[in-house]
Amino acid sequence: MGFTFQFILKLIATMFLSIILTPLVKLLSFKIGAVDRPGERRINDKTMPTAGGLSIFISFTAAILWEFNDMLGAQRVWPMLLSAVIIILTGLADDIFELTPGQKTLGILAASLVIYFIGDIAIDTISIPFIGSFQLEWLSLPMTLIWILAITNAVNLIDGLDGLACGVSVIALVTIGLISYFFLPINGVPLAIMIFSLVAAIAGFFPYNFHPATIYLGDTGALFLGFMISVFSLQGLKNATFISVLTPMFILGVPITDTIYAMLRRYFNKTPISSADKMHLHHRLLSLGFTHRGAVLTIYALAMVFSLIALLMNYASTWAITLLVISTLFGLELFIELIGLVGENRQPLMKTLKFVGNRRHRQEVLNKTKHKNKHEKK
Repeated sequence: MGFTFQFILKLIATMFLSIILTPLVKLLSFKIGAVDRPGERRINDKTMPTAGGLSIFISFTAAILWEFNDMLGAQRVWPMLLSAVIIILTGLADDIFELTPGQKTLGILAASLVIYFIGDIAIDTISIPFIGSFQLEWLSLPMTLIWILAITNAVNLIDGLDGLACGVSVIALVTIGLISYFFLPINGVPLAIMIFSLVAAIAGFFPYNFHPATIYLGDTGALFLGFMISVFSLQGLKNATFISVLTPMFILGVPITDTIYAMLRRYFNKTPISSADKMHLHHRLLSLGFTHRGAVLTIYALAMVFSLIALLMNYASTWAITLLVISTLFGLELFIELIGLVGENRQPLMKTLKFVGNRRHRQEVLNKTKHKNKHEKK
């Protein structure tokens, strides 16, 4: 029996294990109080079980410990599983007791330190085009911690609609897995095995989570998926080049974009960065008239575009990548302003384009500015 056939069979077994475990986790969630009750910021109108991430975690663990144990070394697996357990316990505690942002951050940091010191997974060097490579030395630890914190929280933030975080995570993981297999000269195959094992575990949970969901990921699952994506992407950043840094950032373009613009929005509105609101990407699409499924599928499509760009980066020259990044950022900013992610009155790019392309509007603006200056002089 060939390796590819065995690999596919084991992934199918992982998926079925997740399918079987999810109803059991649903019952457990109600029993331990890991539930999401209707509220002002909630989409659900009835009490829903959370902690669905447990079935994904258990299925993934079974895959890498038993199904693929002969292909993955203990030094690679155990630090990752130890850190994942810390993340799962942190998320589960939040689903039951509602931890503060600071308490969740401590849990993520503890897991990150395990990855850095025991797993020896970190960003060691970075290469900047036209300048050269630099050893990060003492900056390696803070850079690694910031990376894991940022990606973990970004994935957690988009977990606002049925199947959203799961689908975006699958798209990101598949892209990272393909890049690992084809472009990582060292450890590419073992990394791809772990990544696709996690994808199979998510696939088994997905039918229960897609709209209308019968169970939520909860912070148990969202933090776990975000953390694992950050750790998997880090293994391609050990000696980071310009492309290897940009690639995971584009793969995770949707959650990163939502997080950055949420921070900008709260800064402009003079509210705490950690405060919650209903202005995230999925909220804005719903407010524009998208159905629940329509909003989710639209974000899936956006995530696929980002992933395609990430794949193209591995074939393009430095100049082509630069132009691709500029074009993508321009289009993204235009999209963000059109849906009003920062605020309907904060549209600098659209105002600039209107000023340049509309002669009547330009003349009105210039006349108003001229009149205002004269008034101020008086």
